Amino acid sequence: MSTASVWPLRARTGFELAAALGYDGVEVMVWADPESQSVPALRKRSRETGVPVLAVHSPSLLITQRVWSPDPVVRLRRSVEAAMELEARTVVVHPPFRWQRRYGDAFADLVAELEQSSGVDIAVENMFKVRPPGGSRTSRVSAFRPSIDPTDEGYAHYTLDLSHTAAADMDALALADRMGDGLAHVHLADGSGAPKDEHLMPGRGTQPCAELLERLTRTSFAGQIVLEVNTRGARDLAQRAKQLGEALLYARLHLG
Repeated sequence: MSTASVWPLRARTGFELAAALGYDGVEVMVWADPESQSVPALRKRSRETGVPVLAVHSPSLLITQRVWSPDPVVRLRRSVEAAMELEARTVVVHPPFRWQRRYGDAFADLVAELEQSSGVDIAVENMFKVRPPGGSRTSRVSAFRPSIDPTDEGYAHYTLDLSHTAAADMDALALADRMGDGLAHVHLADGSGAPKDEHLMPGRGTQPCAELLERLTRTSFAGQIVLEVNTRGARDLAQRAKQLGEALLYARLHLG
């Protein structure tokens, strides 16, 4: 379970709910929450709950552009270092924004270098187009380079996010095929097809969540499947836990 699934509550709540519900581990979303940025704090929380950190989501969002450093190279390096210290096998990262020219020019080489030196899988995530400032209701542009599809560049490892495929009107199963053996990480969520990042509960939207899980089982997928959903509408912690528990049951059902 991603700790983003309890946002805006803090990482502590993510660990506690993951333990109570029986998740195998957590992916830590590094954001403004000070605990999410602290390896000692995360290690302590993992030890207290018995829930391992299996992945680290690098601070790649617009709202986390100054977490750890304003330099995206430093943020990615820090993410890999955190993963190594926490014995997490994967770092999830978004492709560079179009305006990050120097970072974008060096990104593919940086990812390959860090993977080789650390042994950590750096799984680049598929994204979606956004409405430009002042644009019409239907206009959409990519804020990422070279595109919203990381297979256009080519990396050793990928993250497939099903909320993002919904927002991009992209065929998730075809994208999984393009990722091939490089598919190392799945963000399990859903979307209605609206051009926005919804992170609905799996099975509540248009995405082939069940088909993808069943395909991964048939192909002996050895990567990670992480629930990354939006529970902000929950009335209280009990309702949040109910939603996250149902999503876990959905995943286990379709994984056999």
